[in-house]
Amino acid sequence: MTKFKAWVSAARLRTLPLSISGIITGSALGDINFFVTCIFWLAILTTLGLQVLSNFANDYGDGVKGTDNVDRVGPQRALQSGAISKKEMYRGIVFMALVSLGAAIALIYVSFGKENFFYSTLFFVLGVAAIIAAIKYTMGSSAYGYRGLGDLFVFVFFGLVSVVGCYFLYTKQLDFFVFLPAITVGLLSSAVLNLNNMRDYHNDKNVGKNTLVVKLGIKRARVYHFSLLVIAMISMLIYLCFTYDNPMNLIFLIAFIPLIVHMIKVAKTKDSEVLDPELKKVALSTFLLSILFSLGQIL
Repeated sequence: MTKFKAWVSAARLRTLPLSISGIITGSALGDINFFVTCIFWLAILTTLGLQVLSNFANDYGDGVKGTDNVDRVGPQRALQSGAISKKEMYRGIVFMALVSLGAAIALIYVSFGKENFFYSTLFFVLGVAAIIAAIKYTMGSSAYGYRGLGDLFVFVFFGLVSVVGCYFLYTKQLDFFVFLPAITVGLLSSAVLNLNNMRDYHNDKNVGKNTLVVKLGIKRARVYHFSLLVIAMISMLIYLCFTYDNPMNLIFLIAFIPLIVHMIKVAKTKDSEVLDPELKKVALSTFLLSILFSLGQIL
């Protein structure tokens, strides 16, 4: 594997559509012409930077802790394979942290200018918190991913902060109903992480990575997984009930089809280690949901 391919692999491109789902959803709620705004593209850049940062940090953290070993299921990691050294990966983490911070500062300036110091400070703190959260998932002795808190952080940052925060950048106000799509995106993002942890259950348990799946056990993790998906869909249906305006608002329901098919697949699959392909399906279904939901708001 060439160095370039190793970095691309470490960036985990298949996770990127999921990461921008919240930005697309929040932007569509805040401005029907969001796709031509600087706010949208800077928010996309910030989120992609944070996602790649998280992926690099995860590769590094699991690599130095020995979690990524020969028993791990799924694609081989860059640090684990030796394609990228510890020093190189650490430099990559620092670089992506700076890129994410720079993009976040530009986003804040474009959104609030010099007039709204309080809002600028608040979002700067959120940006720094997001960078720290991306790094601390698996890195360091207090990595929260090793204490079963990964799902909570994913729900907060990929759901609430991403959707509600992005909506606020456009409107400078909060709306209760915006939290419903935010909950949906957050829960579906947590479902992707839960699938990942179900796949890695045996290896994580053996090396002491106490994810929520390890704490719950596979049987209860499946129930938890179904709960995430069902509540996510119910949350969107509640939003639809309160905001229905025209038939195009229903178009996002198409994205429920692959999610339901996925649930059937998980219910029928006894060996959680073969669930790796389902990660992409749920991630892309979430991305599809955000696209269709946005079209329903615009058209």
